[in-house]
Amino acid sequence: MTEFTFDDLAVVMGTYNEEQAIGAVLADIDRITDGRAEVVCVDGSDDRTPEIARKMGARVIEQEPQGYGVAVEAAVLASDRPVVVTTDCDDTYPMEYLPKFLDLINDGYDVVSGDRITTGAETMPRLNRAGNVAFARLASVLMGATVHDTTTGMRAYRRELLHDIEWTENTGLSAELLIRPAMRGYNIAEVPIPYRERAGETKLDPFAGGAAIGKSIVKVCLEERLRF
Repeated sequence: MTEFTFDDLAVVMGTYNEEQAIGAVLADIDRITDGRAEVVCVDGSDDRTPEIARKMGARVIEQEPQGYGVAVEAAVLASDRPVVVTTDCDDTYPMEYLPKFLDLINDGYDVVSGDRITTGAETMPRLNRAGNVAFARLASVLMGATVHDTTTGMRAYRRELLHDIEWTENTGLSAELLIRPAMRGYNIAEVPIPYRERAGETKLDPFAGGAAIGKSIVKVCLEERLRF
C-alpha cells in the first residue's frame, strides 16, 4: 500500500473575515508540512482575508457568504489530493498534529477527528463547551456508538469518502462529516487535541447555531438509520 506524505495532503477551510488569524494559520501549515501541503480557502470575506491567503500561497475560491457548511463543503470537494484535512481559520487548532493525523490515515483510518473535549477545552467559552458536550452525548445515543466531539473543525479524511457521501447540512456540517461515515462503517479515530483561544470574533450565534446543530444531528442520525 502506498504511504501518503505531505505531498498528498490538502488543508482546507472556509474563511469569513479572518484577517487577524489567517496569516498565523497558514504560516503554521507551511512550517509543519515544509510547504508541501496544498491549502484551499473558500472565502466570502469583505476584509483582507483572501488577499493575505493568496500572498501566502493558498488557493482561494471566492463565493458569496452562504453559511459555514456551504463554504466547508466546497473546500473539502475542491482538492484532488488523496488526504484532506479540514481546519478553522481562527488559529484555535494545532497544526502540529498534522503529522499524527496523516500517520493514522496511513494506518488505515478513513476519518481522523480532533477531539477537543477530552482534553478539557479550557479556552472554549463555558456555554460553547457545554453545548459541544451535549451534542456529542446526543449523537452517541442516536448513533449507538460513543463519540466525544461531533463539532470539531479539525479532521482528516480520505478524499474518496468525501465524494462518495452526499452532504446536506449547513451549520451542522461538522457533525454530519463525522456521523455519516461512522454510521456507514468507515474506520474512525478520535484524537485528543489541545484547543487554543480563538483570534478574532466568532460568527456563530450560540443559541441559533446550537439549535441548528442539534437539529442536524437528529436529522442525520435518523436518515442514516433509515437508509436500509
